[in-house]
Amino acid sequence: MMRFRSQTRSILSAIRAVLFAIVFGIPSINGGKAAVSAPPPVASPADRWSYADVADLFLAAPVVVSARIVDAIPVPQPANTPGRPAMIRYYLVADVTALIRGTGGVPPRVSWIADVAPDSRGKTPKLKKQQMLLAALPVVGRPAELRLAARDAMVPWSAALETRVRRIVASGLAADAPPRVTGIASAFHSPGNLPGEGETQIFLTTDIAQPVSINVLRRPGQATAWAVSLGEIVDEAAQAPARDTLGWYRLACFLPRVLPAAAVAELSESDAAASRVDYAFVIGAMGACTRTRG
Repeated sequence: MMRFRSQTRSILSAIRAVLFAIVFGIPSINGGKAAVSAPPPVASPADRWSYADVADLFLAAPVVVSARIVDAIPVPQPANTPGRPAMIRYYLVADVTALIRGTGGVPPRVSWIADVAPDSRGKTPKLKKQQMLLAALPVVGRPAELRLAARDAMVPWSAALETRVRRIVASGLAADAPPRVTGIASAFHSPGNLPGEGETQIFLTTDIAQPVSINVLRRPGQATAWAVSLGEIVDEAAQAPARDTLGWYRLACFLPRVLPAAAVAELSESDAAASRVDYAFVIGAMGACTRTRG
């Protein structure tokens, strides 16, 4: 009887040990280890931003850093603007983990002010130890302080977002980067010898007075082709910029949707009409510049 009771207690103890291991994730009695779930990958709301959203924010910012917040101190703020969601203002201190852009660099620890929206439950998100990407402006005379370039210029970090930001910032700083387009200077159309044949050149204005032109070529029996030339001479090897590149962004996001009347004021009626058709073709070929930031 005593042996039976001892065996029973041993079996019950073994069962309890197995159940305890399953519930609390401790090593099992057979020496195996309970599986430990890896933390989910970090996702940033900005991962869903379009190319234009990211470029709008980070191309214009003179300082772009990745930083981990070490302190978050609530500070008084003015009343919220009617129509805007309630925000909580914080004085944030963070350690810089990567400098993506910044002439002269930044100190290893920086601070800034940010307005943070409550989450869906009305609670303030936990900020300490969070990794952030910042698009910022320097504060004159105070190198350790930054000023956000926009209300949403502090975004949660993710590897995918940092990769996109680095690629876009690098393309904007490249020696051969296309300049910012400021408008359309004029257009010129040259009809061909055959019906449906012709070439249109559209000359753009830029922020650095660098010549940029769009060239549209129509040939009977061939697909209409267009390209962008950066320079005084039309480059025969020039091509249309691929979508979600800096060249595409400079055009698709800043050109007017319709060719201005002033650009064709000196052309004949037929040449002006052909220029408008070719310009509309280019706008359609580029596709819409989608922006989703508020």
